[in-house]
Amino acid sequence: MKFFLDSAIVEEIEHAFTMWHFDGVTTNPRHVQVSGKPFLKVIKEIAALAAGTDRAISVEVNPHHDHHAAMVEEGLKLAAISPNFVIKLPATEAGFKAIPLLKEQGVRANLTLAFSAAQALQAMRMGATFVSPFIGWKESNGEETVSMIEEIVTIRDNYGFDTEVLVAAVRNARQIVDAAVAGADIVTAGFAVFQDAFDHPYTGVGLAKFQSFWDQTPYE
Repeated sequence: MKFFLDSAIVEEIEHAFTMWHFDGVTTNPRHVQVSGKPFLKVIKEIAALAAGTDRAISVEVNPHHDHHAAMVEEGLKLAAISPNFVIKLPATEAGFKAIPLLKEQGVRANLTLAFSAAQALQAMRMGATFVSPFIGWKESNGEETVSMIEEIVTIRDNYGFDTEVLVAAVRNARQIVDAAVAGADIVTAGFAVFQDAFDHPYTGVGLAKFQSFWDQTPYE
C-alpha cells in the first residue's frame, strides 16, 4: 500500500518524504487556503519537493468550473507545471467527461469527491488514474464505508481497469487499516492523522520500562 499526505504545507510534505518515505501528495482548496500562500506558488513549491521522483501530486482545478472544457483547459495548464501533477476533477458529469480528454493529451486525472461505488466505476470507465472515495465524511454521517471500498476494489479487479483506489478523507488509524484490509492501493490523510497512527501509548510505556532496565544493568 502507498501512503499519500493530504496537505499543502511544504514543511509537512518534506517531513513525510524524508522521514516517512511517502509516495505522493493530495491537495485541495482547503489545504491551499490553510497554507497561507497563493495557489500557484504553493503547488510549485510542492512540485520542487517531488522533482526527479515518480511521486504523484494531485492538484485540483477551480471547483467553480461546471463545464468539462474549462476543466480541461485549466488541467492542461497545471499539468505543464510539473510531470508529477495529477489533475483532480470532481465526480460530476463534467468531471467525468474531462478525464478522457486530459488522458488523450497524456495528463493523468484523480476523480475526487466520490461517495459511491457507482461513481468510482464511471471514473474507471473514463480512464482515471486514481479514484478517491471519501470515507471520513460518510462515517460522520453514520454510514458504513468498508463495504464501499471492497466493492470498488472488486469492480476494478473484475474488469481489469487501470485505476488505483485512493481512499481519502481518512481520519484515524482504524480507517487506514480498514482501507488496507479492503484492498485499497493508497490512503491519503493529514499529517496529524499519520503521526497518531504511527504512535501508540503502549510503545511509550514499554520504552520507558526498557530504559529503566537498561539504566540498572552494567553495559560491560
